[in-house]
Amino acid sequence: MAWLYLIIGGILEVGWALGLAYSDGFKKIEIVIPTLISAVFSFYFFSKSLKLLSVSTAYAIFTGLGSFGTAIIGLLFLGDSVSVLKFLFIITLISCIIGLKLVSTDREIGGSK
Repeated sequence: MAWLYLIIGGILEVGWALGLAYSDGFKKIEIVIPTLISAVFSFYFFSKSLKLLSVSTAYAIFTGLGSFGTAIIGLLFLGDSVSVLKFLFIITLISCIIGLKLVSTDREIGGSK
């Protein structure tokens, strides 16, 4: 479950990162409220994952998923510029996230650390 919590938290990080970009400096309340809700739940799920995962691995994956998701949404839907180097670095980022998961020695067990 810890890995699922971590993935959910990382996905929600994309939501609050995009919300910050569109909140116009926290002036658009209709954007601010869902952004804050997304941030709270993002950190909630991240903290749940830390009961069974090391903070070093979990934080790197949490922020990496948020960065990856935000970059992909920017490229696909928000008109961010596309370049071969940008694409290469995004692929490198997701490769590193997958690599961290594969080499992680954290084991999910029934109890907390």
